[in-house]
Amino acid sequence: MAKTNSNSHNSHSNNAPPPFPQSESSTATPPSPPSARHGNGPDPNSSFEAFGIVDFVHLGILTVFRYSYLISITRRQQVAQIRGLPVYVVTEVALTPCTGQQDAAEAVAKTAAALRARDAASSSSTAAAAADVIGRKGSYGRFAQRWFSKSGWAMDQKRTMGLSAEDGSAGAKGKGVPVKFSVPDDADGSAAAISLLPKLLRTAQILFGSSKTFYFAYDHDITRSMANPKVPETPLVPLHEHVEPTYFWNRNIIQPFIDAGIDSLALPLMQGFVGQRTFVLDSHPPQVDDAAHKDSVELSDFASSRAASPSPPEMATADMRPTEQKFDITIISRRSVKRAGLRYLRRGIDEDGNVANSVESEQILSPAAATWDPTARVYSFVQTRGSFPLFFTQSPYSLKPVPVLRHSPDANFAALKKHFEGLCRRYGSVQAVNLVEKHGVEAPIGELYEQSIKRLNDESGEGTDKVGFEWFDFHAVCRGMKFENVSFLLQILGSQLESFGSSVSVDDHLVTRQKGVLRTNCMDCLDRTNVCQSSFAKHMLDLQLKEQGFDMAAQKDQENAWFNTLWADNGDAISKQYASTGAMKGDYTRTRKRNYRGALTDAGLSLTRLFNGMFNDFFLQASIDFLLGNVTSLVFEEFEATMMTKDPAVSMQNMRQQAIELCQKRVIADEDEEFISGWTLLTPQVPDTVRSASLEEAVLLLTDVALYLCRFDWNLDKVSSFERVDLAHVQKIKFGTYITSTISPAQTDDMRNVGLVIEYKPGLTDVTRVNTRSLSSMSGTPKTHGGSDEAAKQDADSASAAAPAATGGGIAGFLSRRPQTTAPRRIALKALHSQTSAADPLARANKQDEPGAITRLTEIQQVVLIAAEIERLAIQNQPRMAGKDPEEAKLIEKGDIISLAEARKNTTLLEQLGHSIKKLVWA
Repeated sequence: MAKTNSNSHNSHSNNAPPPFPQSESSTATPPSPPSARHGNGPDPNSSFEAFGIVDFVHLGILTVFRYSYLISITRRQQVAQIRGLPVYVVTEVALTPCTGQQDAAEAVAKTAAALRARDAASSSSTAAAAADVIGRKGSYGRFAQRWFSKSGWAMDQKRTMGLSAEDGSAGAKGKGVPVKFSVPDDADGSAAAISLLPKLLRTAQILFGSSKTFYFAYDHDITRSMANPKVPETPLVPLHEHVEPTYFWNRNIIQPFIDAGIDSLALPLMQGFVGQRTFVLDSHPPQVDDAAHKDSVELSDFASSRAASPSPPEMATADMRPTEQKFDITIISRRSVKRAGLRYLRRGIDEDGNVANSVESEQILSPAAATWDPTARVYSFVQTRGSFPLFFTQSPYSLKPVPVLRHSPDANFAALKKHFEGLCRRYGSVQAVNLVEKHGVEAPIGELYEQSIKRLNDESGEGTDKVGFEWFDFHAVCRGMKFENVSFLLQILGSQLESFGSSVSVDDHLVTRQKGVLRTNCMDCLDRTNVCQSSFAKHMLDLQLKEQGFDMAAQKDQENAWFNTLWADNGDAISKQYASTGAMKGDYTRTRKRNYRGALTDAGLSLTRLFNGMFNDFFLQASIDFLLGNVTSLVFEEFEATMMTKDPAVSMQNMRQQAIELCQKRVIADEDEEFISGWTLLTPQVPDTVRSASLEEAVLLLTDVALYLCRFDWNLDKVSSFERVDLAHVQKIKFGTYITSTISPAQTDDMRNVGLVIEYKPGLTDVTRVNTRSLSSMSGTPKTHGGSDEAAKQDADSASAAAPAATGGGIAGFLSRRPQTTAPRRIALKALHSQTSAADPLARANKQDEPGAITRLTEIQQVVLIAAEIERLAIQNQPRMAGKDPEEAKLIEKGDIISLAEARKNTTLLEQLGHSIKKLVWA
């Protein structure tokens, strides 16, 4: 008779050291003397070996300026067996300071003592509960099975509401190792980075440990799917060289071990999900249900979906029919390190074709580990998810924010093309599945996606595989909580799924390779995506089992709880990593039923996501970027100033260079003008002012006869307006300290906050031109860059009343206006910081003692260079300067534009209070 088990390999002992070679690292706590290690046993306070958890298994070294912390695994839990080899999840880590032997020894001793105390308390409480139950001879019955489960009485209720059962262990609820991080007494380096160091250390401890989202294996590469193996060139290739770099999450922090040649300490981690369930099928099932079997099926559901204890093999197979067979179903979801991060802070695509929330999910069907046969067929089915392969952003301050498309259609298409070329190289054919709404705020981005796919297919050569595209409006089709209507999508794509097939392996040799992949997305690629992906996976599982002689439709007593809860856990894991909450619609994924309680749960999750997006995600995003090596320690200095983070995948250097080139083509009308140079600088949003509430980044162009200050729309890659100044009218150039804010140390550094003011007397050739397309979008849409609404209206009115646009050249489409006054006007410019947090090759190459090093100009050097170039050309264009003594023919003067004292005087108490509150909440 067919049976179903919740049997998973999730509850193995955590006390036995793993088969990992012990090595000594100079960066770790100094090893004990030989006598202590071999003769008299380990010193109880000298290493983690004393309490039998994991000895010298490290994730890497976190370094902020000269302060380093060793991140070590103190607890892990087995979650699956693949090809008979175990896979673990990290459940707890310890951070050990490496600044001195005494600090390291004290930290290790405290961690060891806390772990021993907690283990002793846990063992005594468990033993007492077990003794009580045994003493009653099982009379507690079903109540006891629920109450004494790892998640307690509320577990079933949580699962019904679409939530995963959580064990509330180390870290997440404050029950882990009590570690307090403090700032070193002799802290140097960036004051912001050091002040935020305790929060960074806590974040790293929670991220790598308590979140339970990082997985590893000692003898098996879990970062590669069955269809994407890598055969080692030699049998002793280190594991870190074997894994897929796209899913190697601790590569940056473990690089010091790799550079030192200590390969045995370089344990790769993968973020995502690994889960496994065991089930039993009958090739010739009886058609009459047995009541006793129904009871056993129900009882199996009471075990925690993440920590069910496996039955002994002899008991599991004792009453199996000869026609029955046990299988393991395993899901491995691999989260990409490219464009990694959190929901509204990482959206869309980057210039290299990497998309946010990119996850490869592999479903593996294999014989059960208890009956593992290397010669048996192992099936693998892979599908992917990822954000729209387009440039767009969304505000975190709304429950349903409007997607804002960015950059030109050509830039979007170029990035989308790179993305799908990468998918085709990796998987073969690609079928895109778009689940967003066809009406409302989601429609425009869906339409651009569809148009871009059509263009991609039209431009591909003959004989090239076309990218399939299916737009399935999930909300419209499944309106009224009728999620079972996803079957309509399965009917549409069923034949395509079957043509892609699965990968099949026998005795670790690939026999058949999957021919293509489904790429599914909604707005977040979480909730709707997980419902559909689980349906695709179930369809393929049925086909794989049927090929082996097991018809799921004939299993009249077959329950699919083992499948549904596994995919629901997978959806929760991915959602928590991207949106900080469990997945919505999880109740349907678990039970295939939808009711009002699930809808209420989803409403609560929406509010939680909104709160996290508004407050918690900014620092966590900065921490993720830092741990991945995308940014340097300067990211914390930038975070302190704005409480926001920038996208390090966006190459600002390339964007600025492109903006300069576009402005040059667009605004310089006279072909006789010789272009000299261009720069990007900050300028007040309101023209002819020095002090402004905020600055915007603009483009300054210099020709042999004029200056052009171009206000640029960085979202649309267009010139919004520009101001032309004849160099003959320049009267004075002043450079010096230019401080516009005093709320953070970085903003008060008078060596980094410098600028210049160009004063000129307006003439007939000095004009301001406004892009007519900017005028058409001034009402009804928020300004991304620019001044206040009133200033925009004034510009629009002035431009509309001005002379017609010039014809020819690059300024067609601009309305012109001339200044109505002869009083001197000013153009204030502030230098961008020369050093940013982006860990790009140029920043790393800024070392004078290395051949080919690239020297960056400091802020004051930039300002002096620009001022000198403008002065030189201005003097050439002013006949009154001809023949004058060089000392007299000077336009440059040095002096404060806004001094630190003046800036502090102008900083209001409300501004200081507002930033203090934001820092209290955000950091």
